[in-house]
Amino acid sequence: MTDLLLGLYHRLPVAARSAAATLRGYYLRRWRYGADSERLVAEALEREHWSAEQWSTWRASHVAALLEQAATRVPYYRDAWQARRRAGDHASWELLENWPILEKEALRQQPRAFLMSGHGAVFQEPTSGTTGTPLSIGKSRSALRHLYALAAARSRRWYGVLPEDRCARLGGQLVTPLDQRRPPFWVWNGAARELYMSTFHLAEDMIPAYLDALTRYEIRCLTGYTSSLYALAQGVLRAGRVDLRMKVAVTSGEPLVEPQRDIISAAFDCPVRETYGSTENVAAASECESRGLHEWPEVGLIEELDGEFICTGLVNDAMPLIRYRLGDRGRLSPATEQCPCGRTLPMIAGLEGRTSDLLVTSDGRRVFWLNPVFYGLPVRQSQIVQETPQRIRARFVPAPEFADSNGETIVERLRKRLGDLEIVLEPVAELPRSSSGKVRHVIRADNK
Repeated sequence: MTDLLLGLYHRLPVAARSAAATLRGYYLRRWRYGADSERLVAEALEREHWSAEQWSTWRASHVAALLEQAATRVPYYRDAWQARRRAGDHASWELLENWPILEKEALRQQPRAFLMSGHGAVFQEPTSGTTGTPLSIGKSRSALRHLYALAAARSRRWYGVLPEDRCARLGGQLVTPLDQRRPPFWVWNGAARELYMSTFHLAEDMIPAYLDALTRYEIRCLTGYTSSLYALAQGVLRAGRVDLRMKVAVTSGEPLVEPQRDIISAAFDCPVRETYGSTENVAAASECESRGLHEWPEVGLIEELDGEFICTGLVNDAMPLIRYRLGDRGRLSPATEQCPCGRTLPMIAGLEGRTSDLLVTSDGRRVFWLNPVFYGLPVRQSQIVQETPQRIRARFVPAPEFADSNGETIVERLRKRLGDLEIVLEPVAELPRSSSGKVRHVIRADNK
């Protein structure tokens, strides 16, 4: 959503905001679901018990088709292979190991060059990933329908969530103006039967209103950023409420640690399940009832190189990303390891380095999702540092076309989310990296 549209949306009456969210929900539903959705769900559930040989055959055929199409029909890859041939390189593009690692910067600089030629309409989805690098990802209707069928199979079906169950999501959309101090801090998306709740208003004195809304809307499933669900759960326990029983709480966006799991489970009297994924849709995983974090092989192939995930997307035929450096670190389980749940899906042994530090405002709100501050701006990378409760430093690597007006936009967007703080803009040639080699998007000075 552009800044202009966001401003107009925030001026709408409360009921009109929910109507707008519902209309948007119907639009998204046309992209995500079709007459074949139930068949896709059934097929996904069946594949969970395939043999190793079946998975090997499936993966080999899909990777082979992907590499052939990418080398001949995707401008970025086609030009790269032609240049290699002119230089006397006769390596075969049929072997994945012959493809170089793809960096985010290449995708950021020329996103349209990664779109498959001759492809139909694509859905554009923005992301900045874990390094704060703005990206725009094009997705086909087929890819979205396969992705949402996988999500239905390996989250809702695994967790006993029925189509008629109402869910609540704590996400990063600015559904309520930041300076709004009275509820509602949410909108109702009737098309998805989802209560979308702001992550920007989770101050201690506002959380009771969230809890009342969960009861009023008869929510049975919670999803959202781990830290946001954790803050909400703490509010439940502080209030001593026992009327907020869910079927499941599903975390995303940050690794889930055991103390958080215990608090969320106790507050909502339900199991807590961790999920993993990215807007680029090159890797995904969900946690089963035996606490195994199972990959979704249909989404992408994960290579673990020195603890870093290098991913080749298999589901998005509109914008194939091959050997893409996702920016996440983790460990894959041995191929021979079996999960007690009986599913044969491969597993992720552990996730590392995905936690973006929360910012805590002077009035006690916990703010997580700040990536949209840099969406659409000529900024190559970004980092937000909270030096004190009243001062924010925005470091960024500007593109050549960066102008003073872009800096003013950054300041305005930060203040919409964090309040009237001192904001220092710091253009830099390169952002500092952590000991693990990553650029942290958000840093709190008291939590380095």
